[in-house]
Amino acid sequence: MKIVKNVFVSVFACGVLIGCGGKEEKKKDGFTYEKTQTTNKEDIKEDENVQTVVLAGTDLMKFDKTEIKVAAGKKIKLTLRHTGKMDVNVMGHNFVLLNQGVDMAAFAAKAATSRDNKYIPVGSEKDVIAHTDLIGGGQVTTIEFDAPAVGTYNFLCSFPGHYMMMKGTFIVE
Repeated sequence: MKIVKNVFVSVFACGVLIGCGGKEEKKKDGFTYEKTQTTNKEDIKEDENVQTVVLAGTDLMKFDKTEIKVAAGKKIKLTLRHTGKMDVNVMGHNFVLLNQGVDMAAFAAKAATSRDNKYIPVGSEKDVIAHTDLIGGGQVTTIEFDAPAVGTYNFLCSFPGHYMMMKGTFIVE
């Protein structure tokens, strides 16, 4: 029995060594690629019509920015990062950009009862310019939308109870 066990362990160990060995990767004939490394900002081609905004939310119910300034006439690419660890059902965050004149507290109250619609009230299309998906700890979501007319707008997280701490102004210049 001891011999069988030793033979089995030896065969297994050899199989692991062979399987984990350095395999040489074969390239397909006719396939070529060019690897480039960009080190200068000037080398990165950006779309002049797109303005990128990155906003982070934490497990402490805070955005890292309370003011966002964008240029009029641009397409806005907004990325929301949840830098915390809590689950979306416990500490979910989103970004909701409201139209001018929308009462933030009234909107947040309606949003708190809209769980099935990820805390965006049904029928609030006229109140909302843009919004992200609801995300949890470690997740990221990105949206693109056209900057509204020149002016000041409010943004918030519409997860229940968050808007009092997770809000800010969105300024279009």
